[in-house]
Amino acid sequence: MAMKEMAETTTEDVYDDAYEEKPGPSPPVKIVWRNVILMSLLHLGALYGLMILPSVSSLTLIWMGVCFMLSALGITAGAHRLWSHRSYKASLPLRIFLATANSMAFQNDIYEWARDHRVHHKFSETHADPHNARRGFFFAHIGWLLVRKHPEVIEKGRKLELADLKADGVVMFQRRHYKLSVVVMCFFVPTFVPWFFWEESLLTSYLVPCLLRYTVSLNATWLVNSAAHMWGMRPYDHNINPRENKFVAFSAIGEGFHNYHHTFPHDYAASEFGSRLNLTKAFIDLMFFFGLAKDCRRVTHETIMARVQRTGDGSHKSG
Repeated sequence: MAMKEMAETTTEDVYDDAYEEKPGPSPPVKIVWRNVILMSLLHLGALYGLMILPSVSSLTLIWMGVCFMLSALGITAGAHRLWSHRSYKASLPLRIFLATANSMAFQNDIYEWARDHRVHHKFSETHADPHNARRGFFFAHIGWLLVRKHPEVIEKGRKLELADLKADGVVMFQRRHYKLSVVVMCFFVPTFVPWFFWEESLLTSYLVPCLLRYTVSLNATWLVNSAAHMWGMRPYDHNINPRENKFVAFSAIGEGFHNYHHTFPHDYAASEFGSRLNLTKAFIDLMFFFGLAKDCRRVTHETIMARVQRTGDGSHKSG
């Protein structure tokens, strides 16, 4: 499979080591109580769904898994590796599929997700990072969604041009119709299918494939921002906090090789080790095989090893 080496570069998602935080005290934290209430209710509903899981039909469990995988791909293969980092190119049918899956994930529209993610990479673990891990596990995991953004996050996000996102008709269509797409894909479809096709109870259909699946997919993504910035090895760059975390790689279908990813953000695999614990790469490879994806960007082995020798923490193991 022919891959494209990292000849083209971008700057909107490349770490800016010249950035300096403004001196003085941080602005007061402003809690968004609506988000606190909604997230609390969501997790309570998911907990109830977890309690009734043993009584759920096998078809509903399979459907929950399908919805989880679709949601995950909408984030990992879509909002993250395609639209945030431009690590490969996708045909129109694939972009429509990924945008639809992204609406099922309900983690902000693609435009906003990619903008905030580029800011995260460019100003990682500073006040301009939306989920700055230096503010603790809870903040990096979910707390950042329960408070108003730091002014630096807003300022730096506004300075990004995002021309590629604005020029993508699929991205902007989803943004215009995001609320409706979320109602349909995140809530209606996961609930309707088991209720209509195999007569699962409406309550169970809502609690398990809808709320429980949504909550699990949210937390799997959030672990990349929290756990993968705190626990694990740093074989590629010991100067940054992102780590290699296999549990996160498993739960977020390939997004846990985070020290590698922050060192080489434009690699479509987001890992040195291919499809190992990396279903997202396997999916993109399958799309490449069918002609729906192309120009998958990879880092050469020589470049990786040179970086390991220069800035790694000594934990690197090849193969």
